[in-house]
Amino acid sequence: MKQYYKNVQFKEAIYCLILLCLFSACDEEQDTNEVEGRIVQNFNANWNFQLGEHPEAKNDSIDLSNWRKLDVPHDWSIEGEFSEEHPTKPEGGALPAGIGWYRKTFEVPEDWNNRNVFISFDGIYRNSEVWVNGEYLGKRPFGYISFQYDLTPFIKFGESNVIAVKVDNLAQPNSRWYTGSGIYRNVRLIAKSKIHIDHRGTFVTTPYVSKDSAKVNLKVNIKSSLTDTLKGLKLKSVILDKDGMEIAAHAQEVQMSGKDSLEIAQNFSISNPKLWSPENPYLYTIKTSIHQDGKLLDHTETPLGIRKFHFDAKKGFFLNGESTKIKGVCLHHDNGALGAAINIHALERKLKLLKEMGTNAIRMAHNPPSPEMLELTDKMGFIVQDEAFDVWKKGKVNQDYQTDWDDWYEKDLKAMLYRDRNHPSIMMWSIGNEIREQFDSTGVEMTKELVDIVKSVDTTRPVTLALTENVPEKNYIWQSGALDLLGFNYKHEAYEDLPNRFPDQKFLSSESVSGLMTRGHYDMPSNERRNWPPAHNEEFDGNDDYTVSAYDQVSAYWGSTHEETWKTVKKLDHMAGMFVWTGFDYLGEPIPYPYPARSSYFGIIDLAGFPKDIYYMYQSEWSDEDVLHIFPHWNWGKGETIDVWAYYNNADEVELFLNGKSLGIKSKEGDDLHISWSVEFEPGTLKAVSRKDGQTVLERTIQTAGEPAKIELKADKKEMISDKNDLVYVTVNITDKNGVLAPRADNLLKFEVSGGGKIIGVDNGYQASLESFKGKKRKAFNGKCLVIIQSNGKSEIVQLRVTSEGLESENITIQIKD
Repeated sequence: MKQYYKNVQFKEAIYCLILLCLFSACDEEQDTNEVEGRIVQNFNANWNFQLGEHPEAKNDSIDLSNWRKLDVPHDWSIEGEFSEEHPTKPEGGALPAGIGWYRKTFEVPEDWNNRNVFISFDGIYRNSEVWVNGEYLGKRPFGYISFQYDLTPFIKFGESNVIAVKVDNLAQPNSRWYTGSGIYRNVRLIAKSKIHIDHRGTFVTTPYVSKDSAKVNLKVNIKSSLTDTLKGLKLKSVILDKDGMEIAAHAQEVQMSGKDSLEIAQNFSISNPKLWSPENPYLYTIKTSIHQDGKLLDHTETPLGIRKFHFDAKKGFFLNGESTKIKGVCLHHDNGALGAAINIHALERKLKLLKEMGTNAIRMAHNPPSPEMLELTDKMGFIVQDEAFDVWKKGKVNQDYQTDWDDWYEKDLKAMLYRDRNHPSIMMWSIGNEIREQFDSTGVEMTKELVDIVKSVDTTRPVTLALTENVPEKNYIWQSGALDLLGFNYKHEAYEDLPNRFPDQKFLSSESVSGLMTRGHYDMPSNERRNWPPAHNEEFDGNDDYTVSAYDQVSAYWGSTHEETWKTVKKLDHMAGMFVWTGFDYLGEPIPYPYPARSSYFGIIDLAGFPKDIYYMYQSEWSDEDVLHIFPHWNWGKGETIDVWAYYNNADEVELFLNGKSLGIKSKEGDDLHISWSVEFEPGTLKAVSRKDGQTVLERTIQTAGEPAKIELKADKKEMISDKNDLVYVTVNITDKNGVLAPRADNLLKFEVSGGGKIIGVDNGYQASLESFKGKKRKAFNGKCLVIIQSNGKSEIVQLRVTSEGLESENITIQIKD
């Protein structure tokens, strides 16, 4: 994994260098004279922001002295205080929403007056309205969709311009999870020639793929806003390998007359292609350009991953001819302490943790993700289910997408499809999640219409939907006959019988498990199976501190344990695979507890990014890496009987020792996924040794910790780029005097940072903590805490100092590079 990650970093560095060379004019401060081709400017910096109603923001000149100066992406909800009284409710994260205004003054060079100028938003939550120089550009209700506006008719070239954005997230509740509020994804200003490649104007497919050769088809949509007859036009596309070497090219003359739109097909043949897969996510690049009499007018890049795949009713999923089990997780869009605000480094950390677990697939639940997420799934190697909606016309909470369905579903669905269809990682389109229309006849025609919309844009991928009703007579969405792939949520005990209920259909566990856990908390006996709550709104005897045992023993009433579901999917060939709910804890939906619980317990990894013990069960099953993980911690009361579990692989047996004395050798039997011992506690060292053919594979030890004495800091990287975007995640461990993690430590930690960084988030993974994510202090939870540092643009070494009363403090240094 280390070598893989170095390769990713190297490729990204080369990619950034190429972009700097190609688009040196992208800096807002640079002179754009003599620039040919498309100009793309990062438009994130220097916005003014104010909560509340401020329609005067549309005017040329207003008093901004009370407005905040900030950069987007920005989520104002995550900055707020938790309260049960917020209309978002604990299900929405118990954080504020409301209305906010953004405003920015910017200049457009005089020599852009012969170009078309666009503003592109990757996502605004929610009900955004945009004005430029007082002129209304439009409204976009759906908070997860990307969109752009043409500014050309309203721009003052060579002068100052004003853009204003109103974000209205007042109507609540409008989601079943935390959404965030604001311009929470990236913004770009784009200048194109009057003759240019249209917005989302390329589409690449690979109709034939083998180990020896591949056919690549590219469709390019060219658009002209000129009235004159166009002469001397040439369209050229070049396919480059990952090292930038040209391996195929196609150039042709183009005939256009006046204002027109023209689609052109280009075909390529590639010998001995490198095939894209999760194990080897090899990416080619197609560079497409338009020239007129030798002058570059416009250019764009399209990712190309050469792969073939199909689903089979009896044998599941095949990728590049190989039977492949989908080992996936569902992910919501928030990034823990960062809220909804997108940051590619946060996403990369998240996906790296999942990759190391053995995950090969992601379901984007339950909405279109950020473009950066899909860029990373392409590069890092994940099979993706791209999902459009959580609801259709029948809603789940009062103010959700049902309020916009009639006017927007087709526009929003097509916007997702056109934006995302070139990503090789995407292998399924999902048109919905647990849609209520499956229970009445309206589901039949609505499903047919939505599938038809998908097929009108892309026929290369199957269309699926996450269903809950597995009785055919009751499921009207299935009765439409329109779905290519049936996704079923939960009810794993019925998976074996699905081929009898739905003959000749293809199957996937689109959402599974809903296991509940708190990192580092353990209830015994560990074999006592619990449903919390046992039924909808039914009371249960939970823990007073709002924790849930980290043994795999508790699930929501509709779900199962992790082991129960994976055992089932693993043995059934007709099940293409599964998506676990969820890879990470997420803000909102704090089942099973009421407030002050404010984030979910479903994750394999907690909100701060610390793996729970179940992570290692999946790693032992889903990865080829040697795994041996024993738990729980070893700080208990004298005479207590403790259940010790071990997850392992690539070995025949595990022997457990306590203070050097063997407690016996155990092996997995049948379909076991773990082994366990009941051990009478005595302080000291617990050691496990895994062996294969009598030879030691791995050893793991857990020691009894003394009183908390020291702070230990571990950064996920040693240097940071001074770009006001890069992140460093610092794990804070509280240890005893010998450096052993104190597994119950909850000391209050204080953070100070200086130099080229700033603290933008703190967390400890505890689902019922009401401490601010944006503070400069945080209690540890079960011995751990997290500090997230972001570059502030200064080329100065970053110093982080962490202190706590009664503990030996610690400093860490992070180098800065330009």
